[in-house]
Parts: sequence; C-alpha cells; structure tokens
Amino acid sequence: MAKEIFMPKLSSTMEVGTLLQWFKEEGDSVEMGEPLFEIMTDKINIEVESYEEGILLKKYFNVDDEVEVNACIGYIGEAGEKVPDSPPAPAAETESEEKGQGNSSVETAGKTVSANADSNENNDGKIRATPAARRVSRENDISLSAISGSGPNGRVHQHDVEQAIAEGRLAVTPLAEKIAADHGVDLSQITGTGARGKIEKQDVLSYLESVNVSDQEPVASPAKRIKLKGLRKAVADKMVESVQTIPHVTLTSDVDMTNVIALRKSLLPVVEKDTGYHLSFTEVIIKAVASALCKHPELNASLIGDEIVMNKEVNIGLAVAVENGLIVPSIKDVNQKGLAELTQISKELGRKARENKLKPDEMQGSTFTISNLGMYAIDAFTPIINGPETAILGVGRITEKAVAVDGELAVRPMMVLSLSFDHRAIDGAPAAAFLTNLKTNLENPYSLLV
Repeated sequence: MAKEIFMPKLSSTMEVGTLLQWFKEEGDSVEMGEPLFEIMTDKINIEVESYEEGILLKKYFNVDDEVEVNACIGYIGEAGEKVPDSPPAPAAETESEEKGQGNSSVETAGKTVSANADSNENNDGKIRATPAARRVSRENDISLSAISGSGPNGRVHQHDVEQAIAEGRLAVTPLAEKIAADHGVDLSQITGTGARGKIEKQDVLSYLESVNVSDQEPVASPAKRIKLKGLRKAVADKMVESVQTIPHVTLTSDVDMTNVIALRKSLLPVVEKDTGYHLSFTEVIIKAVASALCKHPELNASLIGDEIVMNKEVNIGLAVAVENGLIVPSIKDVNQKGLAELTQISKELGRKARENKLKPDEMQGSTFTISNLGMYAIDAFTPIINGPETAILGVGRITEKAVAVDGELAVRPMMVLSLSFDHRAIDGAPAAAFLTNLKTNLENPYSLLV
C-alpha cells in the first residue's frame, strides 16, 4: 500500500516549510533513511530522510513551494500503485478535526514529530484556514478574507467555504484580488463580469481607470512589498521578543588595539601555515572574551524563567550576516582553544552559515554572543541580546584617534566595544568589571598566550 510523505513539523512555531529541493524523481527507488528532500523552516535548513522504502510514486509540490506542516507532499509505494492526482488533505484534517478534534503524528528524520493541522497559532497576518478550506477556496476562486470562520480564533474550515459558495458570496480571481489589495480597492465596489459574477483582473483595472478619469489623478503604482517569512521572520520575531522582554543596558569602552595589531601581524604566517586561513582580529577578540568570561562567570549565564543558569561551558556565538537575515553559529569551549583552532573553526562556521549548511548543533548552545561590525564605518552601536543569554558584545571599527599616552598626545588605533547586558540578571558593576577586564586583555594580548 502506498505511504504518504508528509511535510514535517520540526518546531512548535513552525507552520509552513519551503521545499528547497527533491533528491529523488518520480519513479526512483527510495531506501529507508535515505535523504528524500530538503526544506527550509523559520529556523534552519534540513534534509528529511525517508521513513519508508519503495518507489517515489508522486511529488505534489515543486522547488520553492511553501507547504503547510502535515500536508501530504507525495507518495512512496510499489511500482504501478495508483495514487491521487492532487494532494489529499493532511492526515490531521479528518472529519473529526473539522469539529475541533484529532491529532496525528508523523515520523521523520529519525524522530516522531507531533502534528496538529488545526493549530490556532498565526502571527504573520495570514488568514487562519485549514488546508481543505484553502483548497476549496482556490478551486472556486473564493476570497478567504470574505469568509467568517467558525473554528477557534476565526479559523476557516471547509464547510465555511462551501457555505459561502452556496450563498453566492464574493468570487474573485487571485490576480484580481492582489491588484485590488495593492491599490487599496474595496472589492465590494466592483461588479464582476465572470461566471457567477466572479471579479476578474479586467474588472479591477476597469474600475481603477474609471476612478482615474473621474478624479483626474493618476493611480500611484504600488510600493514593492516583501513579506516577512522564513529566516527574516524568525530574526524579526527573536528581536521583538528580546527588546520587549529584556531590560537592556549598554556600556561602551575605547580599546587601544596597538598590541593586538602587532600580535596578529606576527602570528599571521604561523596560523596560515597551520590552518590555511588568515588570523583576523575577530579570533583575538573571541579569545580575549573567553578569558574575561572565565573571570566573570555572571556574564556567561543564561536567564531561563526565573532562574539564572551559571553555564560551565564557554560557548561563544558569532553573528554572521547572510541573505535575508542573521545566523549565530556557536563555537564550543572557546576557553580551551588556541588562536589557530579558533581561526579554523570560526572561518568554517562562517562559510557554512553563508551556504546554509550549518547543522542544528552548530547553531545551539551559545552562552555569549559577539556581533562584529568592524568591517563597516561603525564606531559603536547597541547590540540586542540573544536570549536566553544575558549579554552580547558589539565590536566597532578600528580607527586612528588622538589620545593621551603617558601624558603626551599620540595617535593610536582605537576600537569601541559596546556591551549590552540583561539588567535582570546582571548589575552595572559586574558588567563594568567584565568590560574593563576585556579591555585589559586586548591592550595586553600576549597574556592570552600564556
């Protein structure tokens, strides 16, 4: 008997997954545990392994399609078996589910994942509707925005859409609805010329033209709109949560980088010969931060619920800018590593982050984060804490400034460090002591090698 392939639910907040690639074509044989497809969630990219063996009989979705969790995206079975031409409703959406009951589970990637197609969670402005309701609305060109849902929190069910069709409510093609939305047009003002009074593209364009003629004012072309989704939305949600729940305090300190520059210059050929990578200022800063965290463990803590967890490991997250977002891979046990090993690890993690090849373990477990904007014309900034961590360090550019040295004016390469900390877990004095110790480490970097 043919087995369904489901879009897995990989986190409690995941509602849809974007299909990045299929590793098999229809008709190919599939082994149990063999990678079958790759998806992008709101947190990571992950390869999903097959939990059945047989022939890939059907693929319902293509690359870049967004698919709701628990939806059937294909079938695996024996050659010649018949399967539906279009995807069935998700397993969790049975008759009992339409009444507000029912759960199912799908097993994927070596673990069982809870499934509930009638989840009420929806924070991106998308109309709440079951997959069956969406399918029926698409087939009949009924706008979901014109339907009042009978489910929890107004979720639209299949019978709501069928009732709207029976009552002859507003029918509109997707393109016509998009054009109307872009121009702020109320569809109820437009008379449709399509079958059953369906509003089509030309109906909206004709209405816009009539408005333009009567008002003698051109209709402004709509601004480009980019929907928050995927990684960009995950970053946005994380930043809003951090700002709204964590009382941030930021301290800054100027650091004379003269000795760090000299140390890096002397170690460049040594590290490159050993690792194949250039030692950068970032790795020296990471090492200096780890040393300071060992002396000031309260800055290496996590605030979870009403408990301050004093972490034993010093795992430093390094913020990496990628397309449409920010990823923070974690370098584990930094205090136990030398500059050469840190250089190799940080460079490889940065490359994997930009190529979307980080493993889940490489993105978890950080106890302190560094955000380095030194490659830009930025002196200081206020970094946002990466909860549940209690502190984050912002690094600015190195620039020559006139400073007093031993009572005389001198030009030195100076860098500004910006430390944001969670005032619920850390007071100002311990944070200031940590930043002072970090400044000392960087102005006397050879002590890090002892």
